[in-house]
Amino acid sequence: MSRPRKTNFRPKNTHSTKKSRISKKPQVPKKPWERRSPGPQRSLSGAQDPFAGPAPVPVAVVQKFCRIDKSKKLPRSETKIRSRLEAAEAQEEEISVKAARSELLLAEEPGFLEGENGEDTAKICQADIVEAVDIASAAKHFDLNLRQFGPYRLNYSRTGRHLAFGGRRGHVAALDWVTKKLMCEINVMEAVRDIRFLHSEALLAVAQNRWLHIYDNQGIELHCIRRCDRITRLEFLPFHFLLATASETGFLTYLDVSVGKIVAALNARAGRLNIMTQNPYNAVIHLGHSNGTVSLWSPAMKEPLAKILCHRGAVRAVAVDSTGTHMATSGLDHQLKIFDLRGTFQPLSARTLPQGAGHLAFSQRGLLAAGTGDVVNIWAGQGKASPPSLEQPYLTHRLSGHVHGLQFCPFEDVLGVGHSGGITSMLAPGAAEPNFDGLESNPYRSRKQRQEWEVKALLEKVPAELICLDPRALAEVDVISLEQEKKERLERLGYDPGTKPPFQPKPKQKGRSSTASLVKRKRKVMDEEHRDKVRQSLEQQPQKQEKAKPMGARPSALDRFVR
Repeated sequence: MSRPRKTNFRPKNTHSTKKSRISKKPQVPKKPWERRSPGPQRSLSGAQDPFAGPAPVPVAVVQKFCRIDKSKKLPRSETKIRSRLEAAEAQEEEISVKAARSELLLAEEPGFLEGENGEDTAKICQADIVEAVDIASAAKHFDLNLRQFGPYRLNYSRTGRHLAFGGRRGHVAALDWVTKKLMCEINVMEAVRDIRFLHSEALLAVAQNRWLHIYDNQGIELHCIRRCDRITRLEFLPFHFLLATASETGFLTYLDVSVGKIVAALNARAGRLNIMTQNPYNAVIHLGHSNGTVSLWSPAMKEPLAKILCHRGAVRAVAVDSTGTHMATSGLDHQLKIFDLRGTFQPLSARTLPQGAGHLAFSQRGLLAAGTGDVVNIWAGQGKASPPSLEQPYLTHRLSGHVHGLQFCPFEDVLGVGHSGGITSMLAPGAAEPNFDGLESNPYRSRKQRQEWEVKALLEKVPAELICLDPRALAEVDVISLEQEKKERLERLGYDPGTKPPFQPKPKQKGRSSTASLVKRKRKVMDEEHRDKVRQSLEQQPQKQEKAKPMGARPSALDRFVR
């Protein structure tokens, strides 16, 4: 007997070539209301869930986190690009829904000081506020009596945890003001004009009488930058890693602290520069001048972006709120004005102060603090994006010396005041944002978390050339400049290189490149282009509404000719 032959059986639909499991076409996630409902859910006892599906989210809360304008229609483009745009829109909508749901997890809410039975809150002193709040909040109000080395300038770190201050007679110190732990304390034996934290609390920039010095959190001098001499004011741009300095010689200098190079040195041509602040929204530097104007500067331009005539006399102080929509100025004419920075640059409100405000500061929630002599007045508005009302002060506090520096502490209802008698930390209810982003500015971060954040921030550093008045214009196309460049290129070359060259068929073998076949192939391509143009023109034309036929009318063969 012969053995049966061994045979290998394979399924018919098996292919030898392996196909990729990853689809090249971007997957568009379905919207929450388009997903198929799983049906009624039942518990272990068999009872039907009365609240099946996800909890509803209010539309107003979702719109607050939405970043895409749904009113604008998607442009006509290729199928691949359009599908990607639809996928991005769906993903953004899903993220906004998640952010609206997680808003319930925010533990803190902003609040304000309210008087009983129409009581004026400006008459409530700091002792009454300290007595009414809890022990942890009461510990945030303190006075440092340092009359020997004053007056003082101060600066809080971005996390709001550390405080640095420098006296006119050389005293420099940094501390964790929450725990009152001193980080460093030195005397530079030279006049200190301004002090600023850099991207973290580990580095400190001090504008001394001659040059700019960089210290660490132990008080050790790391750098002495002699190209920045006779500095009067300092401002640090955290997202660009730029240290802006204003000098007595009238120069505005940008120093890139990540590489240690000067990006730009701009001559303002306005004499001594001693009034400077930054716009947190677009990183534009505002300079106040002795002729009553405020100029706006960017390191990419050698001329100011805009000039605003604010006062009849010299400008004494300038401050910009966190949203970048309002600017407060004060001058020698004793006027305190609030300007709209959204393209109009017009004053919204004004108030005359008896002595005039020498220092101004905005809080995260829109409170405005003004230092007039030895008195600090705080004005409040209706919300974060609304200008403060200058009719009635919200809080008033008298100090033991003349005000020399003001700044609100981030994420704390605290106003730090540097004066000739030392440092005062006063409570300002409703001044700060109650909830912080732990991945951006975490007051409780460890040393390892700070190092990882520094690496991420350096990788995401914004170039200095992108600083402009409207950051949203960076994603738009400059049509005027594009048309001008195209016209100049056409005049220089004599022809337009962007035009499509005429179709030239490739030669073929075996007698298929005869004159008749070449003309036939050219005509075929021309006909296809003509069909595409006709199809696009028909799509752009509005569709005509069909005439309503009477009920019961029978269709006719002549209906095809009706227009």
